[in-house]
Amino acid sequence: MNALRSAGPVQHSVKNLESSDSKVNSASTSKTTLQALTSAALVLPGLLLSSAHGANPSSDSVSFQYIRYEEGKRNLFNVHSNLKPITVDVIQGSGNFTFYDRVKFSFSYTQDTWSGATPVTTAPLVANGNRPILQNSPDGVITVGASPFVNTQVLLDHNLNPLRLTPGAGQVVDPRNVLILSSASPETRNQANFKLGYEWNEAALNVGGGFSLENDYKSSYGNVSGRFDFNQKLTSVKYGAGYTRSATSAILDPDLVPYLTSTAFANQIERRSGSEILRGDRQDWTANLGLTQVLGKNSLIDANIGYTHSSGFMENPYKVMTVIFVNPDAINPDPKIPIVGDARALLEQRPNIRNQLALGSKYVQFINSLDAALHLNYQFSFDDWGIHAHTFEADWVQPVGYGWTITPRIRYYSQDSANFYSPFLISNQAFRRPAVDASGRQIFSDVNNPNQQFFRNGNGDFFDANGHLVDATQLDLQPQLTSFDAAKLPNSFSSDHRLSGFGSLSGGVVINKQFTRGVELEAAFEYYTRASALKLGGNGQSSFADFDFYVANAAIKVDMDAINSRMARKAMHNHTDHKHSEQHNHAQHYVPASIMFGHMLNNPGELMVGYRFMYSRQRGDMLHGIHHASDQAIVNEGCSDIILCRFAPSDMNMRMHMIDIMYAPTRWLNLMIMPQFVDMDMNLRELTGRPPPIPGIHEHTGIGGHTTGGVGDTILMSLYKLLDLPGHQLHAGLGVSAPTGKVDLELRRMFQADGGLIHFDMQLGSGTWDFLPNLTYTGTSNRWYWGSQLYGVKRMESRNESGYRLGDIFQASTWGGYQLTNWLGASVRGVYTFRDRIHGDFNKFNARIGPMDFPANQGGHYWDLGIGVNISVPSGKFGGNNFAFEWVQPLHQDVNGFQLERKGGLTATWHYSF
Repeated sequence: MNALRSAGPVQHSVKNLESSDSKVNSASTSKTTLQALTSAALVLPGLLLSSAHGANPSSDSVSFQYIRYEEGKRNLFNVHSNLKPITVDVIQGSGNFTFYDRVKFSFSYTQDTWSGATPVTTAPLVANGNRPILQNSPDGVITVGASPFVNTQVLLDHNLNPLRLTPGAGQVVDPRNVLILSSASPETRNQANFKLGYEWNEAALNVGGGFSLENDYKSSYGNVSGRFDFNQKLTSVKYGAGYTRSATSAILDPDLVPYLTSTAFANQIERRSGSEILRGDRQDWTANLGLTQVLGKNSLIDANIGYTHSSGFMENPYKVMTVIFVNPDAINPDPKIPIVGDARALLEQRPNIRNQLALGSKYVQFINSLDAALHLNYQFSFDDWGIHAHTFEADWVQPVGYGWTITPRIRYYSQDSANFYSPFLISNQAFRRPAVDASGRQIFSDVNNPNQQFFRNGNGDFFDANGHLVDATQLDLQPQLTSFDAAKLPNSFSSDHRLSGFGSLSGGVVINKQFTRGVELEAAFEYYTRASALKLGGNGQSSFADFDFYVANAAIKVDMDAINSRMARKAMHNHTDHKHSEQHNHAQHYVPASIMFGHMLNNPGELMVGYRFMYSRQRGDMLHGIHHASDQAIVNEGCSDIILCRFAPSDMNMRMHMIDIMYAPTRWLNLMIMPQFVDMDMNLRELTGRPPPIPGIHEHTGIGGHTTGGVGDTILMSLYKLLDLPGHQLHAGLGVSAPTGKVDLELRRMFQADGGLIHFDMQLGSGTWDFLPNLTYTGTSNRWYWGSQLYGVKRMESRNESGYRLGDIFQASTWGGYQLTNWLGASVRGVYTFRDRIHGDFNKFNARIGPMDFPANQGGHYWDLGIGVNISVPSGKFGGNNFAFEWVQPLHQDVNGFQLERKGGLTATWHYSF
């Protein structure tokens, strides 16, 4: 995502949380506030396992972490809005591996999903830019939300201060500003980073790259970094350079488009399917240099400098500027008569070049008497936009015994505003004025012949384009208007509050527990206050944007080097490699990747950590039972007796990430916890023969597609060994699925039209507690292996908070496979699945635009074929790692109602037992 993220020496900080535009290594990654927030959450120094606790990032290890960011509600002063604040759910997996002693490889994958109301501009409070959304209720008409609305008239005094009309007091100056918010559907970003390095005795060289993908933003980068060691490795010089290229294709806020002036970017806007798509490209070059000096056995100091040159499309396409146009010809000289200003929304304009420099330092002191370490960090950054920023951080790393470490931390950040920042602008000109020719004559056009121009001179006479006098009474003339003079506006302007002057103060704590050598769990929490008054020297400009937020995370790290070292010592002590032998034998017991709860750990105290990825795709024809359905049949029968279908899904993708953690307290009992993270996207198409659209009503189709994502349901499972004979095993599973996934996700407002709850299949969980029984048999003989599983899901509640419950599930699988080598096996699996229809229905508004919005069009009978491979590393430093892949191909589908055809799915798993 960001070249400098993997380039090395420049230390990332939480400053990105306040300003994605103020830091040398924030580069081109942030199209919205949330992009900055997400990026910052990933690099919080106290939240990463490899940060404050002395973990060795060069060891062979894997780690997983979940991060949650959530804001408090913004103060809209005069509107009580139920707009949900910004939230971000982040999952990250990473690994570090050493090949051939000196060759090192590392990777990380990050997925973040954000949703909630985001500021689009700032305006005087008297402009009433957060237009209330009213709804009838038993208690009368209530406010249920707010919609951005900028184009309006504002009264000003002769000093150009906004005025408010109040009963009794009349016209009073009201200097308050307010953020104008716009709601948003969830968006998901996927990012992958890779790095390959080589180490010499006194030096290291790394080459890295990566990419970040969203519906409306794509970037890719490459970098090189390295290190030279001197003075018996007490002194290290670090360096890095990188290049990032990014492309924006943003769908402009449809709730704001009717009021938006975007002429400055007319050549970059594509109009398609009723939406406006703003495109722009950007490039970033980065370089950094650092020095680390060990001062003694208990202290070290680190200093670095980083530079970034950015060029191209620097604007945030979702931010606009409120400009109040004042026509000087309409000002009454009487100071008691207010000036009428015309408030308009213009896309923000930033300089297309930016140069940033950051200077950082860190001091670490180990305190023997307390067995603790103090980390002090300071960074100063500045750029040619006028932003000067200071960051102070302090961490106290305190081991407290029994493998526990507690790290309290405090952080302060302050920045000056950009030199083109302003909450709003006042321009001394009319927004629209009569058009005149070079001679000063006013230009008119004939309503009946708009391409023909006429001119009126100072005497009121009208002439045609050839200079002939015409009788205006015989024509239907209207004056032509011309827009404001852009040259009278500043070259650059933005009301993005992240570019204002402000400060933030935060405090938090990190708790780390080392359960066994090589296994760590971590949890962290940090609370922030962002306030204009906290700026160094005061004089902050954005108190209207003051808010609080928190960041929390949970993480697990497995250090395979430490585990292998521990097991090797144990094997040496026992004069046998019994542990590795059991792992090797267990690795031959292959189970297809799509089978969950398919095997058990054999030894008391054994632990398994794993990762599971599942991808499924639907596209092609719509089915009705086992037959292909015509568009007309879907229109007439796919929704309800009184509602005709207008749209149907053209394709849908689902991706699920699951962390598997299994522990064996005894030989016959295993306990599992499996948190899930899911994201989905769906595109729609118009049905042939559908009812015509209602004039003036926007249909909620979404040109960019509908996306959702975040935390799914969490599985808690216990496995019981029933039979354990040579070549034959049978075990049963009893578990529950906890409803941690949301089932009330809504489509965003578009063109002042509510979409209501999003489709059933795109909610993140079931919303109910579910019972998950299963029974699994596995067998082996020489190189052959086989097995069967019965699996079910029983919903234990009648409905969830949105008024429905998903259907029960029954699945039967049987498989057979052959071990091709001592590390590779291949399998074939047959599977039958029954899924019941949805019971109940949405108890909140849903747009009901297609069959995916009706409970009867869910579930059915499905027959599939799975082709899989299993890979097990039998020995060596990577011994105990197991991988499995399976493609599941639909063979026969008999669906309830009308559903989109399934096209198959892929499951990939990794697990490591020790």
